[in-house]
Amino acid sequence: MRTNTKHSRPASPPWRSWYKTARWQKLRLSVFLRDLYQCQRTGCGRLQGNTSLLVCDHIKPHRGDERLFWDEANLQTLCKPCHDGDKQREEQSTLHQRGVWD
Repeated sequence: MRTNTKHSRPASPPWRSWYKTARWQKLRLSVFLRDLYQCQRTGCGRLQGNTSLLVCDHIKPHRGDERLFWDEANLQTLCKPCHDGDKQREEQSTLHQRGVWD
């Protein structure tokens, strides 16, 4: 595991910085527009005009795979409750199958 010697804590994986780029912000808004600002979770369908309450979610976890990260077909709009609840529980339950996040 890499460590950040300045603060003696694990360093963030490089892919975390991708979320801070203008390219990601543009792609994120493009996905929201494509999905008409509506949660794509089956059974939800919540419309949300406030994009701070939406998540541009990776359907298949990218795990640092740049191709999957930027693939618009692998992205969907979710409302925060669906993303932070059901989706996170599903992803956490499959950690043993996916391996460790780097």
